[in-house]
Amino acid sequence: MRFIITCLVIALSVYVAYHGLEYDHGFIRLTTRSPGNRTGVKAPEKSPFDDNDDLMTWYMEDDSDHQSYSLHYDFYQDSCPTAERIITIGIREVYAAKPSVAPSLIRLLFHDCFIEGCDASVLLDADESLTSEKEASPNQSLKGFDVIESIKFELEKVCPGVVSCADVLVLAAREAVLMAGGPFYPLETGRRDSVVAFKEIAERELPSPQASISVILARFGTRGFNERETVSLFGAHSIGITHCTFFEDRLYNFSGTGKPDPDLDTGFQQELKTKCPYSASAPSPGTGVGPSIPASDYGGVSSGGGSDGVVDLSYNNEGGEMNFGTRYYRRLMQKKGLMYADQQLTGREETEMWVRAYASDTQLFRRDFAMSMMKLSNYHVLTGPLGQVRTTCSKVLPKI
Repeated sequence: MRFIITCLVIALSVYVAYHGLEYDHGFIRLTTRSPGNRTGVKAPEKSPFDDNDDLMTWYMEDDSDHQSYSLHYDFYQDSCPTAERIITIGIREVYAAKPSVAPSLIRLLFHDCFIEGCDASVLLDADESLTSEKEASPNQSLKGFDVIESIKFELEKVCPGVVSCADVLVLAAREAVLMAGGPFYPLETGRRDSVVAFKEIAERELPSPQASISVILARFGTRGFNERETVSLFGAHSIGITHCTFFEDRLYNFSGTGKPDPDLDTGFQQELKTKCPYSASAPSPGTGVGPSIPASDYGGVSSGGGSDGVVDLSYNNEGGEMNFGTRYYRRLMQKKGLMYADQQLTGREETEMWVRAYASDTQLFRRDFAMSMMKLSNYHVLTGPLGQVRTTCSKVLPKI
């Protein structure tokens, strides 16, 4: 058995290297115990991005060490050995028919994990005992619920009551990143599902597209993400769509001045104005109206009757799929950030330095984005006796 596991680890390492992650001394260590982890395991005090930029000196712990933690590789090896394959095939089939599923699932993952951890609470519908997070204003345009539920349905036919919705979501989002041209990143499994939702916290804590850099860094900082990790996560804005109402104040009435945002490239302003005619209802920075940051699919709901034009965040896949992320940072350096919060990343030296680095080094971005997505996916998880494994992702299991 140990030989088989060793072979699997080697195969995983080769696959990771192929998709752009780099090694240092032949080892990779993963951030499986992130700040606030509800397993009760002590969180690492250092960021994976240390002062020496020694990003890949992490190691895979011995199997015996893994037994003391609830999250580990091949968690479903015995209970549902085809689980990850079912999720992978399901996402690939949906993506082939509808590529927009990728940004939708990435955004859905962020909205779940950022609010009280990766526990599938965002998937719950309202009932007599709880108010759904879906009803929070930043979540009202979320998509992809049907995709997760469909995959869960297939899993229940093969392994009833075994695979959590939280694991389905993190693995589906990882596959969505890969399908969209982003990097592969390994994930441990064994998450369990929340029995409660957090609408009020979602309403208050998800940063809006109009958020200032101070708000962005504060919100991410309280969840253990430093400037580098925060900036790397914003690279998801390289795909998806958004509606004009979430940024048109920057074109016509920035901060109530009646003028465009001076930090927006003038040529880009004119290009956007053709897609986004003037609307008197444009929100102002800091109002909190609209979906959250970072998110890569602002579709479906606009804020208050404004222009409903749509802008493609990939700009027709500018630079090709291998420029997933990089195109976003290059545009920020050209003052072509679409959202106010996007361009704010160039407003401070500690974030601007990473914007500049990612704009010029695709491999550095892919590595950092992969690490940050691993850390996000492991944030504040429920494991072991905590939570439950729902049979339907939108409903809590009834008490026995």
